[in-house]
Amino acid sequence: MTNQKVKVEKTVTINKPAEELYRFWRNFQNLPRFIKHLKEVKVYDEKKTHWIAEGLLDRTLEWDAVIVEDRENEVIAWASVQSAEVQNSGVVQFKPAPGNRGTEVKVVREFNPPGGVIGNVLAKLFGEDPKHNLTEDLRHFKMLMEAGEIATTEGQPRGKG
Repeated sequence: MTNQKVKVEKTVTINKPAEELYRFWRNFQNLPRFIKHLKEVKVYDEKKTHWIAEGLLDRTLEWDAVIVEDRENEVIAWASVQSAEVQNSGVVQFKPAPGNRGTEVKVVREFNPPGGVIGNVLAKLFGEDPKHNLTEDLRHFKMLMEAGEIATTEGQPRGKG
């Protein structure tokens, strides 16, 4: 069975200048701070990185990626190397928001899920929806950049009616 490519995209407006957002994102070691399943990004040089992420059922996924486009304060695009365990690519764009309200950050991610179509269905059964994950990752990025922290209710008691 051939792999089915999954593409997700999301845009969020962040009340910070593009330069600040670009600089934070371009330091790839910051990414695990707001991308849920990302454990670590090792930087080899200006173009090549090594990514370590949590997969399904406590499996760790690792791959190398290269920067294919980098325009300061505007866009960063990357793609996994040919031999990667998870073939993936992505782009993040930083554009001034209308009405001088900060910056629109648009992220597009494409990947071939491990296990192809079956792997994608299994992931959704276990609550791993790529569109939802991207939405949450960008929500966390916005909180981190605007408030300096990610608000969470984890570990707090909940009321019962």
